[in-house]
Amino acid sequence: MPLNPRIDDWSGRLCWLLGASTGIGRATASALHARGATVVVSARNAQALADFVAVHPGSHAVVVDASDRAAVAAAAAQVLALGMDPHGAKPPAGLALAMYCAGHYKAMRATDFDLAEMLKHQQVNYVGALHLIDAVLPTLLRQGSGHLSLVSSVAGYRGLPHSLAYGPTKAALINLAQTLYLDLSERGIGVSVINPGFVETPLTAGNEFKMPALITPEVAARHILAGGAGGDFEIHFPKRFTRWLKALSHLSDALYFKAVRRATGL
Repeated sequence: MPLNPRIDDWSGRLCWLLGASTGIGRATASALHARGATVVVSARNAQALADFVAVHPGSHAVVVDASDRAAVAAAAAQVLALGMDPHGAKPPAGLALAMYCAGHYKAMRATDFDLAEMLKHQQVNYVGALHLIDAVLPTLLRQGSGHLSLVSSVAGYRGLPHSLAYGPTKAALINLAQTLYLDLSERGIGVSVINPGFVETPLTAGNEFKMPALITPEVAARHILAGGAGGDFEIHFPKRFTRWLKALSHLSDALYFKAVRRATGL
């Protein structure tokens, strides 16, 4: 049973992806464009966004720092203006999708605790998502339609080694999405949380360990759109890896810690 309205036709739908200069965000924006969506990509890297627009005719770029609340609000005004006709009338579809893809990752263990780095993770990975929600939620509520999607991670399921800074922010996004769903689903607004395993992106490029079931951003994008077509709340992939982590996360604390230590050698 689908938990969200199914989205299998993106033609003409306005989609804003914040954090779309590289990786999963860029690949998903490209996949949506290929399916006829009106795509708006945002990030701090103006050149990367210009390069995207150059090869995706009809798409739009709005440069913004997700950690700057006022800047995100101003960017949202530009995006939402694309969904209005010259007379200011709201089209039937309005804003179809707002996706938060921005992310920051640096491996950290407690023995190398770095408060500044911890707070940077919080600002980019979690607070930026709040800025996006603050900017678009009033419009979605007025529409009584549209979809909010947050890119989290399987690292948010339970604590993992080297994930002291990253994991807690992703756990927060999972909880945030669950609560948003409870509040918004009856108002006609879809909410989803995307929990990828290892994806070949600039964020994971610095990992010094072998990443199991590593996939490309393009494969990740296909999973994301398939999840939207299925009306899924949680979109996790690749399932040969994420199902194992899900099962592991349900173990008792003692068994979980033992299993993780055995698997990682830590």
